[in-house]
Amino acid sequence: MTETQKQKYSPFTWVPSAYFAMGMPFVVLNMVCVLMFSGLGIDDSKIAFWTSIIMFPWTIKFLWSPFLEIFKTKKFFVVVTQLISGVGFGLVALALHLDHFFAISIAILAVIALSGATHDIALDGLYMAELSKTDQAKFIGWQGAFYNIAKLIATGGLVYIAGAIKDHFVSRGYTTEEAYLPAWTIIMLSCCAILVVLSLWHRIVLPSSAEQAEGEHQKSMSAIGGELVEMIKDFFTKKHIWLYISFIILYRLGEGFVMKIVPLFLKADRAAGGLGLSEQQIGLYYGSFGAAAFVLGSLLAGYYIAHRGLKKSLFSLVCIFNIPFLIYTYFAWVQPESILLIGTGLALEYFGYGFGFVGLTLFMMQQVAPGKHQMAHYAFASGIMNLSVMITGMPSGFLSDALGYKMFFTVIMIAVIPVFIMTKFLPFTYPDNAAKSDN
Repeated sequence: MTETQKQKYSPFTWVPSAYFAMGMPFVVLNMVCVLMFSGLGIDDSKIAFWTSIIMFPWTIKFLWSPFLEIFKTKKFFVVVTQLISGVGFGLVALALHLDHFFAISIAILAVIALSGATHDIALDGLYMAELSKTDQAKFIGWQGAFYNIAKLIATGGLVYIAGAIKDHFVSRGYTTEEAYLPAWTIIMLSCCAILVVLSLWHRIVLPSSAEQAEGEHQKSMSAIGGELVEMIKDFFTKKHIWLYISFIILYRLGEGFVMKIVPLFLKADRAAGGLGLSEQQIGLYYGSFGAAAFVLGSLLAGYYIAHRGLKKSLFSLVCIFNIPFLIYTYFAWVQPESILLIGTGLALEYFGYGFGFVGLTLFMMQQVAPGKHQMAHYAFASGIMNLSVMITGMPSGFLSDALGYKMFFTVIMIAVIPVFIMTKFLPFTYPDNAAKSDN
């Protein structure tokens, strides 16, 4: 394929839409399905456990990433996994009407998770292979923006629409419980339609270098396996690696525990200790205030770290990331009714999440990833980070049920204390940019 053929379509035609397609399955599985199953009458403990465990493919995706190099092209995997995920959501819509809908839906969602994780590998690989260094830098902002737009549309728009559809059916004589079934069926079918259409679009516009693909096919399975073993061995022999792994796990410990419980807490009846919000209210807070605060926090954090350097900034980043969880502790104990207060609190928590998450991302890039297998080691560190969130999310529903919302959020705030202590004594293997400029 010539360079002219390779650049037949501008990256503007596929980078935004492809990264939107990357974000949607992850967010729907991780957050939207929590509210769906809650509305359909599933216990909080079951929801938190199973919607956490199905996220496992995003933790271990580095294990099969090298093997994608020897089969087909990256474009093939992007297009096919979008189609599989789309059809999967359509099957979930049908499964909701069956007697054992929860077990069947979880099984289908697990397949979507595997497809989504594979899609992430292939799309990131295609992005790096098909774009020049200049274009990679040029479109990185579009990449991140549309990934987060998927989050906004899923947690905001889709949840809001589900609530509106539910209210429509209630006004026509359905009970609240009965109205949730057609509402979430329509939402899952919408996810199906979006991803199937995107798959068909990307089949046309995605670039694919034939010469590159042929070169990749020359690698043998054993050679790829050997590279994988070497990469893993090299990772676990890095300086301070076990301290860094502990830090990565502790950094997101609090988030992992509260991630599944917060939407359930917001939706739970006030008599049960929740805030009694509707899906429309939750969708509005997440999709507008929360999304805007997250983007603002992420942007400001970049300038903050660039000015001070990561080493000087890390403790404050940990504080900004974890201390806002106190908002949920306050909400659980006081149960405020003010819409303005609740919306402001959620926006502050999302701002802290966006601001503080940048610190962990840069720490993995600058202290964990550098070396011979930089890209693979960053993926490995990201997998460990996701594993932390998954492991803490699995028992969060059981803990919440056992302790109640008040004590649950209080205990989580105590559990994050170790990361504050660790941050003060954490060694840096490599100097950050600010330290370099001072020398």
